[in-house]
Amino acid sequence: MWRAVEARDGRYDGRFVFAVRTTGVYCRPSCGARRPLRGNVSFHASPRDAEQAGFRPCLRCRPQDGAIASDMDRRIIDACREIATSETPPTLAVLARDAGISPSHFQRAFKERLGVSPKGFASALRHERVRAALSSGGTITEAIHAAGYDSGARFYANAREILGMATKDYRAGGTGLEIRYALAQTSLGTALVAATDEGVCAILLGDDTEALVADLQRRFARANITIATDGMAAIVRAVAHMIDAPSAGCDLPLDIRGTAFQHRVWQALRAIPSGETISYGELARRAGVPAATRAVAGACAANPLAIAVPCHRVVREDGNLSGYRWGVERKRALLAKEAGVARADTEPTMLAPGRRRPSKA
Repeated sequence: MWRAVEARDGRYDGRFVFAVRTTGVYCRPSCGARRPLRGNVSFHASPRDAEQAGFRPCLRCRPQDGAIASDMDRRIIDACREIATSETPPTLAVLARDAGISPSHFQRAFKERLGVSPKGFASALRHERVRAALSSGGTITEAIHAAGYDSGARFYANAREILGMATKDYRAGGTGLEIRYALAQTSLGTALVAATDEGVCAILLGDDTEALVADLQRRFARANITIATDGMAAIVRAVAHMIDAPSAGCDLPLDIRGTAFQHRVWQALRAIPSGETISYGELARRAGVPAATRAVAGACAANPLAIAVPCHRVVREDGNLSGYRWGVERKRALLAKEAGVARADTEPTMLAPGRRRPSKA
């Protein structure tokens, strides 16, 4: 027990408390207060035992609180504030010292609650800052330094992963990006297929063509979006084949745009074998963020590439179907096709553009 107190080992919190004769205070083993002399310390099985012996609870570690996890949550919240308000991200050793626990225990507790390490959390904050700075005007160099990057080269090396597009395109809000789209009738209803020069950037499913076009415009608010008059038929046929035979996979070039976190989740989705389903919790674990199940579900909902990024393979913990961006019935149909229960090879019917054309935002 004394070794646990010396190491401020939070693993022993709740198992015993220690009291200091010279101060009349009792504490958790992980308390960050100054260590007492061993000869002045006594050990007690519970806060009640310590109080019956005449000791009062420490105001710093609040050992009388039964909610040990809440106390740890408070420490992690304090650490997050420290990271967010520091000009230079504090080291793991500094954060652990301020939290009053060992670095290894702090790292583990932090990742259990946030799904990322303290270093990953600091990086995410920096990414958000640079995105905000790029959107608010000023030069790219000013935005990089304002976000806390000590080197422009370090930012540019990962700029596309951080922003989801080239830095100049993000700063312009996607202005100048050329997107062409086509509409077709498939075995799952209407499909909108959109592409840039780099690849397919959206596969949206639904029943209302106007709603699909509006969804595309919302996702790429400042891009130049036009209806394709030619050159999209082969891509649409390939998408229709994926819909009818999702187990065949996707051979189309993709232009996937999203945040670094979304890319991480979408990459994990693409690694799920055809015919297999997993829960959101398992997806979070495979994406390396086991405590971020809700955020992972949000990334699935934000997926712009139906079938190509197979978010239909994610189900609830009990195996039942949960929500699907393009309707639960479509999700059920896709899973049935992958299981070989249903198959409907159909040639897509290209839909005429009609009179309504999307405006250039």
